[in-house]
Amino acid sequence: MHNPSLSSPLRRTALLCAFATLAAVPAWAQQDAYPSKPITIVVGYPPGGSTDLTARTVATELGAKLGVPVVIENIGGAGGAIGAQKVANAAADGYTLLVGASNEIAINKLVTKKVKYDVKDFTAIGLIASQPLVLVASTGSGVKNLAEFTQKVSKNPGKFSYGSSGVGTSLHLAGEMVKEQGKLFMTHIPYRGVAPLTNDLMGNNLEYGVFVLSSGLPHIRSGKVIALGTTEAKRSPTTPDIPALAESPQYKNVDIGVWFALLAPANLPKPVFDKVKKALNDSLQSPEFKKKMEATGSTVAATNVNIDQYLAAEVAKYKKIVEFAKIEE
Repeated sequence: MHNPSLSSPLRRTALLCAFATLAAVPAWAQQDAYPSKPITIVVGYPPGGSTDLTARTVATELGAKLGVPVVIENIGGAGGAIGAQKVANAAADGYTLLVGASNEIAINKLVTKKVKYDVKDFTAIGLIASQPLVLVASTGSGVKNLAEFTQKVSKNPGKFSYGSSGVGTSLHLAGEMVKEQGKLFMTHIPYRGVAPLTNDLMGNNLEYGVFVLSSGLPHIRSGKVIALGTTEAKRSPTTPDIPALAESPQYKNVDIGVWFALLAPANLPKPVFDKVKKALNDSLQSPEFKKKMEATGSTVAATNVNIDQYLAAEVAKYKKIVEFAKIEE
């Protein structure tokens, strides 16, 4: 015989247990089933720049390997910091990632108090690629190589200027590193981006400047500016004809470039991290990916780079330059 007073509490207990079990499933299931919906990669710059191009190339590879669409969201402003902050604040579920460059990940925090996030606010998944910067001279500067540049600037302290794409950018830090190593006194002129810097160099309104290699290469190849040297420790495979500044004993410690890394919000669950990391490593080893990245002037990172150690070393290096040059925004 059916007894409602007895069965009702039993039914309720069974139902509560069932709901509790269902509620517990998604946390595990989401990680195991990841990814089950599109992934967004945030880029802290407008479309078309080197970070954006890197992100779009990576997104294609990751989408193919993870089996879901990977879409780009461009959030420009504050030297990449607005986009980076959005990712730092996002849910750590693997559906919001950041392809960031050295500026917003490592440098911005050192030069401006407005930046509230830190490297520790991200889960660093891996290094993607890097490319050097290049020190250039205008055709009206009267110098053709690094030795002539050093001699001329040394003999005329304070007379000459160099330009970058803004205060606290990797281009600015590279210029200050050159000044420190060469014991040179030049005035830094920050421009609002690469376009006005290019115009002044090509119009001979500025003697020297620093470019990201991919931005400067068309003007170097056309003879509108003169390459004095690239800024990483060794010559770039993209431009084996341009010497590295570090080949000159006076500038042997110059080693700075622009790098791109894939990050997620802090505390990304390990099963999700492992899936994204594997997809990234597989991408880095793809001949098609390497070909596309090299076409933009970048060298693809090795898969065995310890990204946490790498970021810590880069922050320490930038901090030293920022303190030497008293850079503050």
